[in-house]
Amino acid sequence: MAPLAALQATFLLALLSLRTCHSEVLSEPLPLTPESLKVSINSTQQCLHLQWSVHSLTYHKELKMVFQIEISRLKTSNVIWVGNYSTTVKWQQVLHWRWDSELPLECATHFVRMRGRVEARPWSDWSPWEAADAQGSLGNGSLFVFPEKKLVEEGSNVTICYVSRSRQNNISCYLQDDLLHGEQLDPNVSVFTLNNVPFIRETGTNFYCQEEMTKAIKGLVLFVSKVLEEPKDFSCETRDLKTLTCTWDPGPSTDLPSYPSTSYTLFESFSGKKKLCKERNKCTWQVAQDSQETYNFTLVAENYLRKRSVNIVFDLAHRVHPMTPFKVLLESISATNATMTWKVPSTGNSFIFLCEVELHGEGKVIQHNVSVEVDGQYVFRELEPATEYVAQVHCTAASHFWKWSEWADQKFNTLEAAPSMAPDVWRDVKSMLGSCNVMLFWKPLSKSHAHGEILFYNVVVENLHNPSSAKSFPIPAPANSTELALDECSHQIHVTANNSAGTSPAAVIVVSGDPENKEAEEERVEVTENGFSMSWKPPPGDVVGYVVDWCDRPRDSPCHLQWSHVGPNSTSTVIRSDDFRPGVRYNFRIYGIYPNRTAYLLEKKTGYSQELAPSDSPQVLIHDLTSHSFTLSWKDHSTDSWPGFICGYYVYLKSKAEQCQPEFQKIVLPDDSVGCVYKIDNPEQKTLVVGNLQPESSYEFAVIPYTRAGNSTPGAFTKVTTPDERSHMLLRILLPIAACLLLIAAALCYWKSQWMKEMCFPDIPDPYKSTVLSLLKPKENAHLTILNVKDCVPDTIEVVKKAEGGKSQFHGAGKPPTETACVKPDYVHILPAGKASLGPGACICFENLTYNEAADPGRCAHAPGPHQAPPSQLGLLSSPEGLLKSLEQNYMNTLAEIPAGDTALNYVSQLASPVSGDRDGLPAKPPKPEPELCCEYRMQMAVPPGLAPSSSD
Repeated sequence: MAPLAALQATFLLALLSLRTCHSEVLSEPLPLTPESLKVSINSTQQCLHLQWSVHSLTYHKELKMVFQIEISRLKTSNVIWVGNYSTTVKWQQVLHWRWDSELPLECATHFVRMRGRVEARPWSDWSPWEAADAQGSLGNGSLFVFPEKKLVEEGSNVTICYVSRSRQNNISCYLQDDLLHGEQLDPNVSVFTLNNVPFIRETGTNFYCQEEMTKAIKGLVLFVSKVLEEPKDFSCETRDLKTLTCTWDPGPSTDLPSYPSTSYTLFESFSGKKKLCKERNKCTWQVAQDSQETYNFTLVAENYLRKRSVNIVFDLAHRVHPMTPFKVLLESISATNATMTWKVPSTGNSFIFLCEVELHGEGKVIQHNVSVEVDGQYVFRELEPATEYVAQVHCTAASHFWKWSEWADQKFNTLEAAPSMAPDVWRDVKSMLGSCNVMLFWKPLSKSHAHGEILFYNVVVENLHNPSSAKSFPIPAPANSTELALDECSHQIHVTANNSAGTSPAAVIVVSGDPENKEAEEERVEVTENGFSMSWKPPPGDVVGYVVDWCDRPRDSPCHLQWSHVGPNSTSTVIRSDDFRPGVRYNFRIYGIYPNRTAYLLEKKTGYSQELAPSDSPQVLIHDLTSHSFTLSWKDHSTDSWPGFICGYYVYLKSKAEQCQPEFQKIVLPDDSVGCVYKIDNPEQKTLVVGNLQPESSYEFAVIPYTRAGNSTPGAFTKVTTPDERSHMLLRILLPIAACLLLIAAALCYWKSQWMKEMCFPDIPDPYKSTVLSLLKPKENAHLTILNVKDCVPDTIEVVKKAEGGKSQFHGAGKPPTETACVKPDYVHILPAGKASLGPGACICFENLTYNEAADPGRCAHAPGPHQAPPSQLGLLSSPEGLLKSLEQNYMNTLAEIPAGDTALNYVSQLASPVSGDRDGLPAKPPKPEPELCCEYRMQMAVPPGLAPSSSD
């Protein structure tokens, strides 16, 4: 045991001694300082390339070392960057490292040094500073701008500088004509930092500097590209199990004209194959023939600045996108059924497809699923007749769904069928004496009920008292109304719709002989957001329903009747229509329909879907105009013409004084003038007395109706002027006076006309009805009759001859003769014998124009007569001067109107004597002649010359 213990002690001492020796060797610093440091400049990439080695490494020895690098600018003490670089160092290995500079290296001298260490040991000594100066190679020139060409991504920061060798150093720099202010790095260098540079255009952004003195310009083009994004939506699929198509979204393009475009590479890791894609968003890959089922693709996008990649792994059977079905056909088409067939491109290996069939028609979509390999078929049932449908199909893989194929579609039409519903019929009846006029309306059948194109409507009218006398009236489509003139108002009317496939059920309506309910009063109906809400009282007896009708165009002619059906258990409804227009009055009638199909008017309603303010004004008349008041009256238009229910009227009044009557309110009119307004709340009031006016003043008025929606602004005003008070009183006085004067004038005209007739044109043959002759009648002897036929015996008929000198020529009626005639016509006067006669030349001559037949008057012959006529005989002629002058003038005027002629026979009448006797009673000796008195009675008759006896007297 002792020797073993001694051996162990000896071994432990030896081991301790060896360990101590080894620790001493390792604790000594090894010479691992970097040596042979060389620094080069890459101006294109603006980076420093460092190259060095570690000579103190032993032979075939490798150490993991860390190198610390310092970079200074302008001077060694100005350290701008410190960093570590770790790597494994081998014996005699040359190490390389790169440092990218934000500042162009030509702008300043850079200094580099480094030191190294092994694991946790102390750092070695620094290597000497190594300078990198690019300004010595600039060449000749006074101004330089760096970098010469720069490519950065959008949003990056860029540092630009200029180097000037000018003593003045007065330089301005611009970015796209925008002046920039830089930082003075040293007396000849200025630095400009552009932060977050934008993308302006693909051709780059201009930066330039200009010397003030020499006008020298130096610059560069800064290219800014979009940031290369990672491809999105990377996916691969096959349509025929032979070719894979991979697609992706590349994002914004980063390509610039002066740089290589972005490249896309597709790499498959299982096969180790790679393919450079020709398109930037799609690439094709041939499926492996060795039945490879799983694929692992990596898509790499790379441009001049960066690289992006995306990866996808999938099973080929799960990425099948079938091709579009073809040969889609519709067969065995009837009114309600159709068969659809199609084909799917084959992919081999009994691949099963799931196809989805859709049918579009009448706003509906019907879907069905069908499993097929190559050929597919499906039968559509319960289709609508005479309807256009679109059938379409697409397919996908039945085992693993990936995507549907594109749709393949086909249009077809089902055949027609007979209409399935009776037309909806209504009527408007106007009764007359012994007959009635029925306007029959019906609504077109919907497409789902018409089952084809309606060709005509058949209207059958059957007299309920004589059913065998039914008449049929076919109405061609698309008419929806007809007018029937019936001899009695008790008929049953059948209406059917007909197409090429058959006839619809008949709609039956009865027109009763009973008149409508004329006692039904019209009530207003209120409108809600949903429409006209109305209700009514149920009639006595059973009804099968109600009908509410109205005109959707009330102001049009003829009325386009609309109606709505209501069930028998409801007595209210809401009428809504897209045709209702604001400001239009709608009149509703509510009918009850009895089991025998007759209709009875229950109630009438009227209302507006929306009331509007009236745009028209009534025609206003003015009555009772006085100096202080006038009355306005007006009439309404037809109630259907107003855009709302009239609630009253506004009466506007304007005057120059701008003063309002007590009942009026002062307002400012739209034309900024001051007026007055009076509100009438009663719509039935159509008159207004406007009082308290000023005489001889002008007023303007307007009457505007208003509804619940308001009133329109007053338009044109009517002007009225009040009269003067005095003129009004004067008018009251003058009117009666004028009426009296008119009556007097009428009476005078009537009396004057009678006087003229009696004066000039008395009744014939009695000449003494003349007023003139009545003056000559003796007043003493009332029994004496002048020129009475039974008392007047003619004594002599004398032929009177005109002398040559006595002829008168006249040029016209009313003109004086051209030659001198006798002043007084002389006639032969024959007086009764034994009586005193007139003196020489005295005559009384009267001529009745009625008996004048071209006889020319001659001269009056003068016979001896008494010196003085007794008063009893010629009392009326005792003072005849004025009368003779008048008679002489009348005679001469009349004579002028008688044309001149040959010798004529004139009847000369005798003078009536108060005492009858013969010639023997005349005195033997004539008395002393007296002044001649002559009264002329113009000739009563003309005697032919051949009948006149000759006489010497």
